Amino acid sequence: MPADDIPPDRVPETPPMHVAIIMDGNGRWATQQGWPRLVGHRRGAERVRGIVAACPSLGITHLTLYAFSTENWKRSTEEVIGLMTILSTYIRAEAKKLSAAGVRMRFIGDRSRLDRKLQRLMGWVEAKTAANDRLHLTVAINYGGRNELMRAAQALAAKAVAGDLDPDAMTEADVSAVLDTRDLPDPDLVIRTSGETRTSNFLLWQSAYAEYEFTPTLWPDFTPEEMARILTKFGARERRFGAALPA
Repeated sequence: MPADDIPPDRVPETPPMHVAIIMDGNGRWATQQGWPRLVGHRRGAERVRGIVAACPSLGITHLTLYAFSTENWKRSTEEVIGLMTILSTYIRAEAKKLSAAGVRMRFIGDRSRLDRKLQRLMGWVEAKTAANDRLHLTVAINYGGRNELMRAAQALAAKAVAGDLDPDAMTEADVSAVLDTRDLPDPDLVIRTSGETRTSNFLLWQSAYAEYEFTPTLWPDFTPEEMARILTKFGARERRFGAALPA
């Protein structure tokens, strides 16, 4: 369903500001069709276009997508190279459209292991879209929550050694300030497609009080209309952030 065709009654009254998605099921989708796994990943990249386009009309201002985890290097060399190629192709093909649509694109994760050409491409699109604020699109690549927290701990330790941080006075804000997501609000809602019910090392610190939705739909089949239904369910939830219900 095109983004502009989402029925008004499908648009939630109180949408989450920040939605994070674990895009799972590309390989299984392709296998079910009798195709190679990379076909599923390419179809998954096409699905990203539709979901990104739908976000503003759904009231979402921040969207974070889990594209490649620190554990995904365990996959076959062919699949890893294919995934990186798909990401590069997506950036080149979509950069002009994203910029024109007011989308700011940025990346989180450890870039040091990525190909230098890809790193430069990522930096280029970040700079090109830096002034946009209609939708903040964040892509997690070579990202893992534990890896991020380890890097954050190293940064905090370095500050302490330099005398710029008193460990006894450290706050949660100090930790958040050295995370990859330091310029982003915490996610309100995390969606995982494909029926798996794991968090898979995604935004461990940031999602402490996020709501979760696990859908059996494989990512290539995930539509803006289904996302709208999930957001409507989210709007009916009572978020207490650890507080008790009023007497």
